[in-house]
Amino acid sequence: AVPSPTSPISPPKELSLQWLGQATFILTSSQGTKVLIDPTSPSVGYTISPISGVDVITVGHEHSDHNNVSLATGTPLVLRGLSADGWNDIKQTVKDVSIRNVAAYHDSEQGAKRGRNSVFIFQLDSLPVVHLSDLGHLLTPEQVQSIGTPDILMIPVGGNFTIDANQATQVMQQLSPKIVIPMHYKTAATSVSLPIVPADDFLAGKKVQRPNSNILRISRPSLPAETTVIVLNYQ
Repeated sequence: AVPSPTSPISPPKELSLQWLGQATFILTSSQGTKVLIDPTSPSVGYTISPISGVDVITVGHEHSDHNNVSLATGTPLVLRGLSADGWNDIKQTVKDVSIRNVAAYHDSEQGAKRGRNSVFIFQLDSLPVVHLSDLGHLLTPEQVQSIGTPDILMIPVGGNFTIDANQATQVMQQLSPKIVIPMHYKTAATSVSLPIVPADDFLAGKKVQRPNSNILRISRPSLPAETTVIVLNYQ
């Protein structure tokens, strides 16, 4: 009998996540679908060249360091988490990436200080990825349930405008992600006038990796066994 040809084992699907500073990321699926998350304005201090090939932009809230959609060239789909008087209910699939959002606030007083905020959840390459934008409070049990358990969590840690290191640690424990990527904290590039702090307090006592890159590539088999904080460069 003729032996049947063995089918090659396909490599696991791998997404890439690139940090550009502040809360701005490019999330790219294994099939090349490109999502630009919370594009920042130059006023924060990060110099970002125009980005081509973006399929969709998500905007967690309408502050200038999160809604600079002109950073992308072309005519990508723009998904805004907030409506004029509330939240947009987003459930959208763009090619191989599904996107939804969960309502939240920019402060601990139901938006009285800094308004509303939208958490975005992305599902791609068998991995749930969550971007908290400028979350300003601990999550309610309902929000925890709605968000689910992310494999990758992008979380603000710089305080003042968002949760601080201590609260971010609590939110991290609420969601139990495998990988945590701190964002929205002071770096060498951040404008001196921006009153946020570095990530050091948040990193203390945690399992931390610094890959010395601004890009992280992750597949389901490569996820760490225990929660690991990964500090990316912004350039």
